[in-house]
Amino acid sequence: MKAISSLLFVFILIGGVILLNASIYTVDMREQVVITQFQKVVGVPVTEPGLHFKAPFIQTANSFSKQVLEWDGPSTQMPTKDKVYIVVNTFGRWRITDALLFMQKLRDTRAAQSRLTDLLGSETRSVVAKHDLIEVVRTTKDRVAARDTSLTGKDAQINPLPKISFGRSALEKEIFDNAKNKVKNLGIELMDVRFKRINYNSSISGPIHERMIAERQQIAEAFRSQGAGDAAEILGNRDKELKEIESKAYKTIQEIEGTADAKATEIYAKAYNSTPEAVKLFEFTKAMDTLKKSLSPDTMLILTTDSDMLRYLKSPDPAASSKPDLTKGLLSTPSLLDVK
Repeated sequence: MKAISSLLFVFILIGGVILLNASIYTVDMREQVVITQFQKVVGVPVTEPGLHFKAPFIQTANSFSKQVLEWDGPSTQMPTKDKVYIVVNTFGRWRITDALLFMQKLRDTRAAQSRLTDLLGSETRSVVAKHDLIEVVRTTKDRVAARDTSLTGKDAQINPLPKISFGRSALEKEIFDNAKNKVKNLGIELMDVRFKRINYNSSISGPIHERMIAERQQIAEAFRSQGAGDAAEILGNRDKELKEIESKAYKTIQEIEGTADAKATEIYAKAYNSTPEAVKLFEFTKAMDTLKKSLSPDTMLILTTDSDMLRYLKSPDPAASSKPDLTKGLLSTPSLLDVK
């Protein structure tokens, strides 16, 4: 009898523990709990952290986070207003503000993520389709594209960017404003929506890259053409200045030579008019200079018998035999007759 009583006590104790465990649930400070009974919501959401009680076995505690949750949308292909197909990837942040309504509409966060994908994806496609590609790419309408300031004239107008009226930030705000009221009916507060990545469709990325390369090559060719023109101008100025310098130098040389010739002629004239001996010495010296300049190792010189030059080479003047022989020493001087 005593053993039966002990066994019954153990069963009652185990049952009490099971019953107590089924009746108690814990609410974390980062969570909120909605109680359901046979899949129907009972009461109001429990937001106070700590231990709470519910009817055992027939009621279920459903926990939902009160923190900010992430939503990362899939990459979706969509056209812009100017008929350019792009692949857009968006992300957002949201949180559950009405756990009771959220439980009634969506039941869990996985269903909420799926609904957000549908709503935000639809709003993104709608907004992108109303604007040109430049509006989606550029951050704000006040941001000006960088341009090479060295390009001037027609080169500066190579595929200029169209004017930006809105910018990516305005498009993100438009998506957010359109979607926040729709998700509010689901017990959700949409906190932010942003473009994560924007890329060209693979079928048009190749031609776009080729066009970008062609534009860069066009700009490079403009620089090469300008450089070639500047180089030609510099070379032309150089040749012009060189010819001017050579002309001035030639003029100076001619003036110097003319002055020297005039001076030499003056000296020769004075020497010629001084004495007969000086005249003969002058004539002899000029004859020797002429020979030295005109003769070479391969030169054959033919002189007439009455040539003064032959007379100087053959013998001194008979009339001057009583005077010093001027040619004897001069004819033997290698510096005057050696033409090698």
